Amino acid sequence: MKIKIIVVAAISLLLFSKGMAQHKDSVKTLKEIIVKGYKTVNGVGHLLESEDGIIYAGKKTEVIVVDSLDANKAINNTRQILGRIPGLNIVETESSGFTANGIATRGLNPTQSIEMNTRQNGYNISAEVYGYNEAYYIPPMEAVKRIELIRGAASLQFGAQFGGLVNYILEEAPKNKPFQFTTSQTSGSFGMFNSFNSIGGNYKKWSYYGFLQYRNMDGYRPNSQQWQLSGFGKVKYTPSDKMNIDLEYSLLRNKIQMPGGLSDSLFKINPKASIRARNWLKSPWNILANTINLTPNDNTTIGFKTTYLFSNRSLVWRNEDGGASALDTIDPATNQFVPREVESEDMRSIATEARFSTNYKLGKNEATLAAGIRLSYASFKRLEGGEGTTGSDFDLSITGVWETNMNFSTTNVAPFVENIFRIGKRFIVTPGMRLEFLKSTAIGYSFDEDYKIITDKSKTRKFVLTGIGVEYKTKPNTAFYGNISQAYRPIDYNQQQPFGVDAKIDPNLKDAFGFNSDLGFRTIVSNYLNVDASWFYLAYNNRIGVVLKTDPSTGEEYAYRTNIANSVHKGLEAYIEFNILKYLNKHSKQGLSVFNSLSFIDAKYTSGEFKGNRVEAAPNIIERAGVVYSNRNFSSTFQFNYTGDSFGDATNVKIRDNPVAGYIPAYTVLDLSATYKINNFSIKCGVNNLADQSYFTRRTDEYPGPGIIPAVGRSFYAGFTAKF
Repeated sequence: MKIKIIVVAAISLLLFSKGMAQHKDSVKTLKEIIVKGYKTVNGVGHLLESEDGIIYAGKKTEVIVVDSLDANKAINNTRQILGRIPGLNIVETESSGFTANGIATRGLNPTQSIEMNTRQNGYNISAEVYGYNEAYYIPPMEAVKRIELIRGAASLQFGAQFGGLVNYILEEAPKNKPFQFTTSQTSGSFGMFNSFNSIGGNYKKWSYYGFLQYRNMDGYRPNSQQWQLSGFGKVKYTPSDKMNIDLEYSLLRNKIQMPGGLSDSLFKINPKASIRARNWLKSPWNILANTINLTPNDNTTIGFKTTYLFSNRSLVWRNEDGGASALDTIDPATNQFVPREVESEDMRSIATEARFSTNYKLGKNEATLAAGIRLSYASFKRLEGGEGTTGSDFDLSITGVWETNMNFSTTNVAPFVENIFRIGKRFIVTPGMRLEFLKSTAIGYSFDEDYKIITDKSKTRKFVLTGIGVEYKTKPNTAFYGNISQAYRPIDYNQQQPFGVDAKIDPNLKDAFGFNSDLGFRTIVSNYLNVDASWFYLAYNNRIGVVLKTDPSTGEEYAYRTNIANSVHKGLEAYIEFNILKYLNKHSKQGLSVFNSLSFIDAKYTSGEFKGNRVEAAPNIIERAGVVYSNRNFSSTFQFNYTGDSFGDATNVKIRDNPVAGYIPAYTVLDLSATYKINNFSIKCGVNNLADQSYFTRRTDEYPGPGIIPAVGRSFYAGFTAKF
C-alpha cells in the first residue's frame, strides 16, 4: 500500500512538472500593489507624505472626511464641519451679506478668509491670490468629499499666505455605474430651504459628475433675505492608466439683502434688530478649470492645472455715513430716501500650475522630488461712489459718474521645489524653496472731496521663500514633526483704496513678511485614538491694520490704515479623540467617542505704538469639544464651542464711537445634529446654537455694516437624502 502511494505521488509530481514546463511562458509576475489611504478616526486625520506631486511630510496637516460628520451641511455650518481644527477662528457673517463664513488660524484675520489660500480640487477659487484674496464662493458641503488643511508651511508649494491652505475636494463619479442620482432636501428656521441634486456616472473611458444647489432664506434678522444657486459640472477622460484629462465648471448666482450693522447699545437692546432695509449685494462667480495628469512610470507624475475665473461683486446700499446708529429714513423735505451708493467690481484671472514629482534612489533610501511653477495674470476693475436710486429694491443703476474708477492688475511667476530626503527608515528631512515674482499696477482716478486724483503706478517685487520640515516616525502612524517656512503678504487692492467716509490710508504702506514654525507630535492608534498636538510660532512683520486717530486741526476721529507694527503669534494647538467602545472592542459595530480641539493663542504686537497690545480679532482660547455616538444606521454629535474675547482694532479699547473699534466678548455655542441611514436613504436633523446665545464675531466700519454684525441665534433643520 505504501509503495502504491509513493508511485502515485511520483507520477503526479512528474505530470505537474511537465505541465509547468509547458506553460512556463504563460506564467506572469504580477506588479506589486501598494494600497494607500488617509488614516482617520471618525473622519479626522492627516495627509500622506506625498500625493499628486505635492509633499506634505514634516508639515502640520489635517483631513476632514465630510460625509462622516453630523453637521448642518445645508447652510455650510463652519463650526460643525471645520470646528475640530485646533485654533480655527470663524467670522460668522454668512447671514449679513456674505455667502460663506471666513476662517483663519493662529490669530490671523478671518474676514472672508483673506489670510488663507482657498482652493477647490487643487485650484484657487478666490478672486486673486495676491490682489484680492477674498472668498465669496465655496462649494456646498453636500458636494464635498473631504477638506484638506495645511498650516503656514503651505507657502512653499501653494503661495505666500501666512494662514496656509484650505482645499475643498469635491465628490466624483461613482465607480462602475453608468448613472447615479442623489437628492437632498432640507428645511429649517428663518425660512430656510435647501435643495441639492447631483448626477454622476461613467462609461468606458469617460466619467462625469455635476450638481445644482438652490438655497433660500428669509434670514435671522429683518432685511436679510437671500437666495443662491450653486452649480458644478465635470467631465473626465481617461485614455489609459497613464493619463487623464478633465474639464470643470463652477458657478454661483445669488441675491442677498444686507441688514447692516449695529452699535453696541443697539446690540444690547435687540441683537436681531436692523436699521437698514435698502442694502443689496450680488456676487456671480464663474470658474473654468482644466486638469491634465500624466504618469509616465510608477515613480513619476506630471500635472497641469489651468483655471480661468470671471466674476463680479456689485452692491447698492445706504453707506456708512453717520455710523451704525444712523437711521435710513425718508427726508421730509423731499418725501424720499437719500440716494444710495452703488459699487461694482469685475474680476478676471487666469492661472496655470505645472507640477512634477518623482521618486528616486539616493543611496539605500528612496527620495522624492516635487517641483513646479505657477504662472498667473489677474485684472480687477473697481467702480465706486456711483449715486444710485432713492428706492428700496435691488437697482444698480446710477446717475452721474463714478467717484472712483480704478483698474488693478497682478502678474505672478513662481517656480518652486521641495524634496523629501529619507535617512534610514524613520527620519525625513524636507527642504524647499519658492521664488516669487510679482508685478502690480494701479491705473485710474478717485475723488477726494472736490479734487480728482489720477493714479498711474506699478510696483515690481522679487523675493525668495525658503523652508525646511523634519519628521521622525516611531511607528507607521506615530511621528514627531517640525517645520519653519517664510511667508509674505503684499499690499492688496483693498488696502490701497479708501474704506470709509472718514477713513485715511498711509501713503507709505509696505508689504508684510515673516515666517511660520511648528513642532508637534501625532499618532493614530488602531480605530480608537487620534492625537495631534503642536506648538507654533508665527512672526508677522509690517502688519497692516486699522487704528483710530484724531485730526489735530478739527478734533474729529478717523480710521487710519497703516503698517501698525510687528506682531508675534505663538501658542498650542491640540486635538484628541478617543473612541471608548472601539477601545473596549475593536470589532464593535458601535462607537462612542469624545473629542477635544483646543488652542491657546498669544498674539501681540512687539513694536510700535501698540507694543504689548493684543492683535485684533485674535482670541486667546478656542475650545471645541464633543461626543459622537454611532452604529450601523444612526449617528449623533453634540458639540460645545467656546471662543475667547478679542478686540476690533490695535488700540484694544472696549468702547468707542467708531464701529471698527471695541470689545468682542467671548461666547459659547452648543450644536446638536443626528443622522439615520438605511440602505440608500438617510434622514438628518439638528439644532444650531442650542442655548440661543446672542453674540457677534466681527466689527466693521463698512460693508456689510457699519457696526457689529450679529451671529445667528437658535435654529433648527431637518431633511432627507436619497441615492438612486
